Amino acid sequence: MHHRVSTLATAAFTAAIVVVGLSVAPSSATAATRTARAPIAAGTIRTAPASAVFAGGLTVQPDNQPAAAAAALAAQGRTADAAAARTIAAQPIATWLGDWLRGDQLDRVVARNLAAAEKSGTTPVFVTYAIPNRDCGGYSAGGLSAAEYPVWNQRIATMLRGHRAVVLVEPDSLSHLTSCVSESATRPALVASAVRAFADAGVPAYLDGGNEDWNPPAVQAALLQRAGIDRARGFYTNVANFYGVEGERAYADRLSALVGGARYVIDVSRNGRGWRGTWCNPTGAGLGQSPRVTAGTTRLDALLWVKTPGASDGTCNGGPAAGTWFPAYAVALVANRKR
Repeated sequence: MHHRVSTLATAAFTAAIVVVGLSVAPSSATAATRTARAPIAAGTIRTAPASAVFAGGLTVQPDNQPAAAAAALAAQGRTADAAAARTIAAQPIATWLGDWLRGDQLDRVVARNLAAAEKSGTTPVFVTYAIPNRDCGGYSAGGLSAAEYPVWNQRIATMLRGHRAVVLVEPDSLSHLTSCVSESATRPALVASAVRAFADAGVPAYLDGGNEDWNPPAVQAALLQRAGIDRARGFYTNVANFYGVEGERAYADRLSALVGGARYVIDVSRNGRGWRGTWCNPTGAGLGQSPRVTAGTTRLDALLWVKTPGASDGTCNGGPAAGTWFPAYAVALVANRKR
């Protein structure tokens, strides 16, 4: 279906960063040694202004996937491809944490991003993506077991405690439940356990709000309520999709009204040209507006780059495997970007 938000396993921080036809070793991680910034108090996660939740603005990832791709492409003499990757790399993009990161490797990725945030005085955005039966068997199938999942989330929450950070919990996880009914009985409780872990650590979390062309607001609201939206900051919409801001805001405002006025963020990473007829590497898509935190006068907290632009949606429309850098597509996204 065209409204699916799929193929999100951006495995950019596994043992190597893959760029069509080549492999780039990531830089070694550094420990987060700077003084931790005061967290949001658990009791104010829903009410704090956006400027406090995203204190100092958004963090640019250290050693991000586009930057690694740019270096590798430049070394090959592919100057146009490298230039597009550098353009994308300069923007703050969310850091994805999935089941490909565990134990010490997970610790190092989180620590490296926290250290970058402390150094720049900004707030990092993380995305968790390890829910059992992730993507319900689609391109991004995978995930942890039901027993492993709460432990993994608690590990992340413990590392984030005492630091400014925001977490987007499990894209697709709730929206899929209208079609992936086998998970309906157990998944909301697993998501709620993650929300509790982050809330107890003073970390604002946003849950899966789908998008304007997926589930009706009333259906999505019921899913959010089952998943613990009452302890989260709010929800996100349009992750890895292409819908325009105006339509997403209208949808999100309706959804917010059904879940106690929860705040929301929108993924604008690739929506510069709006919906292009498919969710998978559509022709003619362009980068959206630059990520930013809002003034906080409405329920919209921020416009974010959640999906990494230039990372393939999957083996569709000429693309490589999901999460792999797609140089030609990155060039097109930059050429078609919203001005």
